[in-house]
Amino acid sequence: MDRPITSTYRLQLRGPHADPAGRVFGFAEAAAVVPYLADLGVSHLYLSPIFTSYPDSNHNYDVTDPTTINEELGGMTGLKELASTAHAAGLGLILDIVPNHVGVETPELNAWWWDVLKNGQSSQFEPYFDIDWHEDNGAGGKLGLPILGDPGDEDKLTLTMLGEEPVLAYYDHHFPLTPGSFSSLDDDPREVYSKQHYRLNYWRDGVISYRRFFSVNGLAGIRQENPVVFEHTHKVLRQLIRDDVIDGVRVDHPDGLADPFAYLNQLRTLIGPDRYLIAEKILGVAEPLDPRLAVDGTTGYDALRELDGVFISREAEDALSILSLEQSGSTWDAPAIEAAEHQLKREVAQSELAAEIRRLTRAISADGTEQLEATLIDLIAAMPVYRADYISLSRTTSTIIADMARRFPSRCDALNLISTALIANDEAKTRFSQVCGAVMAKGVEDTLFYRACRLIALQEVGGAPGRFGVSAAEFHLLQQERAMLWPRAMTTLTTHDTKRSEDTRARIIEITERPKAFAELVHHVSALVPAPDQATAHFLIQNILGVWPADGMTDDVRQRLHAYAQKAVREAGVHTTWFDNDTAFENAISNWIDAVVDGPATSMIQEFVEEIHRGAVQVSLGRKLLQLIGPGIPDTYQGQEFIDFSLVDPDNRRFVDYVHRAQTLNQYLEEGITDSADRMKQAVVYEGLRLRRERPTVFSANNYRAVFAEGEASHHLVGLARGKDVIALATRSPLGLEDSGGWGATTVTLPPGTWTNRLTTTTFTGTVKVSDVLGNLPTALLVAGS
Repeated sequence: MDRPITSTYRLQLRGPHADPAGRVFGFAEAAAVVPYLADLGVSHLYLSPIFTSYPDSNHNYDVTDPTTINEELGGMTGLKELASTAHAAGLGLILDIVPNHVGVETPELNAWWWDVLKNGQSSQFEPYFDIDWHEDNGAGGKLGLPILGDPGDEDKLTLTMLGEEPVLAYYDHHFPLTPGSFSSLDDDPREVYSKQHYRLNYWRDGVISYRRFFSVNGLAGIRQENPVVFEHTHKVLRQLIRDDVIDGVRVDHPDGLADPFAYLNQLRTLIGPDRYLIAEKILGVAEPLDPRLAVDGTTGYDALRELDGVFISREAEDALSILSLEQSGSTWDAPAIEAAEHQLKREVAQSELAAEIRRLTRAISADGTEQLEATLIDLIAAMPVYRADYISLSRTTSTIIADMARRFPSRCDALNLISTALIANDEAKTRFSQVCGAVMAKGVEDTLFYRACRLIALQEVGGAPGRFGVSAAEFHLLQQERAMLWPRAMTTLTTHDTKRSEDTRARIIEITERPKAFAELVHHVSALVPAPDQATAHFLIQNILGVWPADGMTDDVRQRLHAYAQKAVREAGVHTTWFDNDTAFENAISNWIDAVVDGPATSMIQEFVEEIHRGAVQVSLGRKLLQLIGPGIPDTYQGQEFIDFSLVDPDNRRFVDYVHRAQTLNQYLEEGITDSADRMKQAVVYEGLRLRRERPTVFSANNYRAVFAEGEASHHLVGLARGKDVIALATRSPLGLEDSGGWGATTVTLPPGTWTNRLTTTTFTGTVKVSDVLGNLPTALLVAGS
């Protein structure tokens, strides 16, 4: 293996059944774009999960068989052909693996789960899953499944054939039959059902006796701490490593495992010391990544927060807080976010994750009291991180417990019991950590971040909406830390999970440059097009501005907004939910969107979009260059080398036109840069990626330096240097810069020698006016001696 990693490019794979039009983007289609990606400067393709999952999955995280490569994508043969094509072009492959859960929504498609349902505790695969078989599990000691649509629906059960196998059916759900539990299809279905190892429960009862991924019933957690499970689920990965097919691994949400630290160490041993290994570890703002982890770093949510935050005009905080209070009833500042986070995490623990809380309570005490359960819920709600059992967070739990003991003396007995269980270092400690992460994910990213509405660009996974942006000082210190501690950590601006693409967020960030105009727009829209709910409208109007086409609204974007709004209001869970759809409210929101995008407020929205779009493009270009040149391994999500205004999945998983991108790249190479926003961004990506490949030692070294300007507009420049070879400069608050008359006499002093801007071929020496360096573009890539 001799394919040094300098950058990655994320590809979302999908089979023919995942697209209504039957379009495919599998291994063969990925191989077809290798020449373009090689020309772009990418060093590694970063593939979405490749193991067998549901045929109609557009993400493949619902793996049903981790021991086979998905035939819908091309199977093992197709994967090896893709690897051969990539390797011939000098590119490597990074795989995205899913160790913490498997898909069980359709049991017959998961052979392991099917066998457990059929044979119960005697199944050879029972140890693979985390199942509660205790008599008091709510399902009479059986495997409780939340399936029935109404209480008493057992009379809807029938016996039928699934292929050549007799099964128990509940509408379109099928379940296996224990050998010897029936004689023919004429048997009484209720009698046969009573002999099975599973119990079908009314889905609202909350009786679920298997650990899930977060609160998703169709994703069952698996026990990687079991050596047999690890070996079985990783045997294909071992084969791919042996055959030199892949160069690295991205691990999906290791915090869902019993022991992430041990798992990642074991995985490092499997793949070897040199292959790339990153983990989807979501860090709090003040949370360090444990340096003892055998990984190269995180998948980059922390970098996303930093790169977004440094471009926010922080002086707009008070104005947007006041506007948010007026529109939603909350300022959504740090205290408000903290209070809402605690409340929502408590609600999630009491509802969606109640089954996990009950099991945790019993692990602590067989005769657990209501006070013990209530204390546990409050303790989990107060945890500031996904899980605190990493060595670098050793005092987090004790600090929270100390605070609770001080504030609630009546709960000291319960807290002592919890502490004793956690010290024992057994089941209770593991379950506590797993539940903490699930509660955080559901309460914050999946709920709070769809309610808070001061500045929604801040509300990405790992984000901190209570903090209004990132100062230049904080930004530079964090980049230096990454260069020193985690030089191979992935950095990202857009992922398959981001709620808004990087360019959509750039638009919303630019609202902070026009807070007064934005407030006036909100007031006008509210008066002209009254919303069914003002807080929801304030959240949605920012998304609408984020994706509104600069040259006018289209039907395609309107329909995408409808789909997004439905998902957003259900996730928020205020007026409608995924479980209890208020169709009247949802229809009212859709009608409101129609009135906004094609009504009396349309022209003023268009005018405001044109204003912030001008600044957003400049932010997008500069921020992308800082990511590419800054510390870490930069990832470019599929299609993001063009300006792209997308919202959350599945909107951000649309097919990408690579033919057009290849054509524009060739035009850039022949003609140079133009004033097309797409071509400018592609040029930034090309020059940044090519430079990383040309000078890999520059970007792998701990050589980060901050670059500052001098003069009246110095705060509008954010710059960084890598050693003595490379400098990246970007424009902050570009609209404010225009308002103040431009750069004026502001200068930047370059180190000795001649510096060439790779984007324009212009050369500079010594102290130069920023207006000369950034005269034609809002960003510059300066390289010494070229």
